Amino acid sequence: MGGWTAARKGLLMAFLLAFTTAISPSASASAASPKKAKGSDSPPLMLQLPVDTGRRVPSSVVFPIYGDVYPHGLYYVAMSIGDPPKPYFLDIDTGSDLTWLQCDAPCVKCSKGPHPWYRPTRNKLVPCRDPLCAALHAGTIHDENCDQCDYQIQYEDRGSSLGVLISDAFNLRLINTTIVRPVLAFGCGYDQQFAIQNAPTPTDGLLGLGTGKVSVLSQLSDQGVTKNVMGHCLGGKGGGYLFFGDDFVPTSLMTWAPMSRSRNYYSPGPASLYWGTRSLGVNQMEVVFDTGSTFTYFGFQPYQAFLSAVKSDLSKKPLKEEFGDPSLPVCWKGPKAFKSVKDVKKHFKTLALNFVNGNRALLEVPPENYLIITKHGNACLGILNGTEVGLNKDLNIIGDISLQDRMVVYDNERQHIGWVQIGCDRLPKPGASSL
Repeated sequence: MGGWTAARKGLLMAFLLAFTTAISPSASASAASPKKAKGSDSPPLMLQLPVDTGRRVPSSVVFPIYGDVYPHGLYYVAMSIGDPPKPYFLDIDTGSDLTWLQCDAPCVKCSKGPHPWYRPTRNKLVPCRDPLCAALHAGTIHDENCDQCDYQIQYEDRGSSLGVLISDAFNLRLINTTIVRPVLAFGCGYDQQFAIQNAPTPTDGLLGLGTGKVSVLSQLSDQGVTKNVMGHCLGGKGGGYLFFGDDFVPTSLMTWAPMSRSRNYYSPGPASLYWGTRSLGVNQMEVVFDTGSTFTYFGFQPYQAFLSAVKSDLSKKPLKEEFGDPSLPVCWKGPKAFKSVKDVKKHFKTLALNFVNGNRALLEVPPENYLIITKHGNACLGILNGTEVGLNKDLNIIGDISLQDRMVVYDNERQHIGWVQIGCDRLPKPGASSL
């Protein structure tokens, strides 16, 4: 949800709470509450054509990524939304579906972001009978006759967003040079809860990229703008890129694993865990890829097995455990302060996850993908104990730190997830047969 703090857990995997209330009617005319006038017969959003009507050939769109794992603790993109379009910074999150902006409707609890809060108008409200509203409330009691499509989303880091579903144009430049302005639904969040309240945030909201119908990717696919394929490349030194569509997906060198059907998140299924070439005795380890999480989180058993292997290897190395660094729970110091992971990586092995459902689907996690060097010059583990932050004991999250410097592709059309080691400072050419 943004920002590097010692308290930030960086877990944005979301679940929706059943919630119904009206937005405060106290908004001024210039920042009118988007409460729908009773008797409105506006058509459901999914039945509306995008701005540029007519038969479409799906293309792709690419966005530069900003931010890093340390010291900022998040990756985000800039998107232009509204009419006229205005820029907003959105935290990219594959672990949740709903995109939302901090919204002056009026804003009850919203931190100050880099741009003015989004101001809705009454005609932007998504009707309760819209299929996207029903999809947003799947599994909860949903009244199709309500005045507005309210939502409340709770995130794993104990943050939350409360608001109402609205629709507006997203200004996108496709790689075929066409500019399109599809009308997409997103959350007008007027009550946000953060780990640290009232602190400035580096983003204006969140870009939900999950598998649900309300995610931006699903909506673009349903409207024929792009295929239901997405990829990201998070730069280890910051930056990178995000793309929608399949034009940048390499046709060779990718490692692919089928998407697991057991979860609603992006999961390549269960994996076995290795430290170097040695098995850690952890099998059937269910794994989720989540860009909304700064760090990687293991359940109790895999975390203990991993930590024991690391400490055993380091017992004969010139490193000492450092307990005074507040950055992360487990850190080491050397004879002198470390300046980069290169100074210490020789003392650590590569962690590997072997996904049993894939054809030799191996995800290698070298030291630079699980260590950070803090401002104090210590090397700290970016793989944390998920049970200590309240995660399900069987849930293992692969976060930003372990996804750096590789292209990760989520192909919802073919239902598989792929990755390949690659520098993220330069976008590959569309249609390239290999990297």
